Amino acid sequence: MTPSWILDILAVIMLVVAAASAARLAVARPWQQGTQAVLADTDVSHLLMGIAMAGMLTASLQTLPNDAWAVVFAVLTAWFGYRVIRDARASGVRALAGGHCAPHLIHAAAMLYMFVAFTAPAAHASGGMSGMAGGTGGMGTLQVSFLAFVFALLLIGYSIWDLDQLSGPGAIGHYSLAAGRLAPAAVLVGATAGPGTAGVPVPVSGSAGSPAATDSQPVDACAPATSGRGVLAPWVATTSRIAMGATMAFMLLIMI
Repeated sequence: MTPSWILDILAVIMLVVAAASAARLAVARPWQQGTQAVLADTDVSHLLMGIAMAGMLTASLQTLPNDAWAVVFAVLTAWFGYRVIRDARASGVRALAGGHCAPHLIHAAAMLYMFVAFTAPAAHASGGMSGMAGGTGGMGTLQVSFLAFVFALLLIGYSIWDLDQLSGPGAIGHYSLAAGRLAPAAVLVGATAGPGTAGVPVPVSGSAGSPAATDSQPVDACAPATSGRGVLAPWVATTSRIAMGATMAFMLLIMI
């Protein structure tokens, strides 16, 4: 059995993710200002997933019944599935391999799967996901465990991709931690180019001052903003997604 203190630590991390997502929504108020610093649907999904996962990890933090959470994540899965399909029509396979909506779709679908496929131990048959917290009834399991393994692999893969966003220069939409701060990788390429080189920054879609920035919605509608301070900094949302992806993969693997 997984020690309960590990589950408690992960539950606290999920609550931090939920609090950070709520703070981003409260500060940016996208419903009033139309700001692109926060993508309302992705931050709302982070908020809901953080609360739901904390309850799955620690029984005392449970909120909604399993069936209610299943409905919530079914709606999120359908919504992000629609966004991935729309992106795929515009950019093809790239929407799955390198788009920002696909990870959210996998996260929502994995959450839906866990709430639908969870089987509590006999001693906790009426406790829903509280079986994960351990106790005399042991840990719950998941039906169709092959799907749990597939979801875990996808979550790990997208978490690695998100880590590359934080540290790897190159592709549009990636960020670099150079100079102790986040900046669009393309701008860093132009700023660090040596004398006599054609260090012209590549326009980043949606960034301020970029020729590619328009009032129309970008092709990758889930791509994070390229600027922001404090809780609205791009790395906050990316780090939250990494934490959720890693925790979700861990949960799936220990319940196989």
